[in-house]
Amino acid sequence: MAFGNIGKMIAGQAIEATKQNVMDSLRPAEAAKPAEKTQPDRPAAPPAADSIGGVILGQIQAMQRPMKDDQELIVHFTAGNETLRVTEIFVPSLHVLVLAGVDAEQNVTRVVIPAEAATLVCRIMKVAPDAKPVRVNILSPRPKPDAQG
Repeated sequence: MAFGNIGKMIAGQAIEATKQNVMDSLRPAEAAKPAEKTQPDRPAAPPAADSIGGVILGQIQAMQRPMKDDQELIVHFTAGNETLRVTEIFVPSLHVLVLAGVDAEQNVTRVVIPAEAATLVCRIMKVAPDAKPVRVNILSPRPKPDAQG
């Protein structure tokens, strides 16, 4: 097996692990356990169509993770004439993304968008020698404890 194929295989496994971690953090604990018990020896199913939010987040994290100290991930979202540099993504559910950042006039801006409609442009860029790189912060809600105890 060539080194290039090994690298692709390892990268693919890393992306799948990242997607799974994001999906697990958004899924209630009870929903994850039955699936694990019923099919422990089956390979993981491909992401469902409704998990596009998890796929998007996994791709952003996969791009950001290997970056060096002199690099940053620039994420842009454009709607109409407005362009937003995304610095934070809040994921209230896998169907909805809340993009936060600054617009062209440096105003703090938030966009609430269905995950299926999100088109993000991601670019790894070098930062100025005296500047600190900005990282895209991804926030997911913590599962609420069950009140029925």
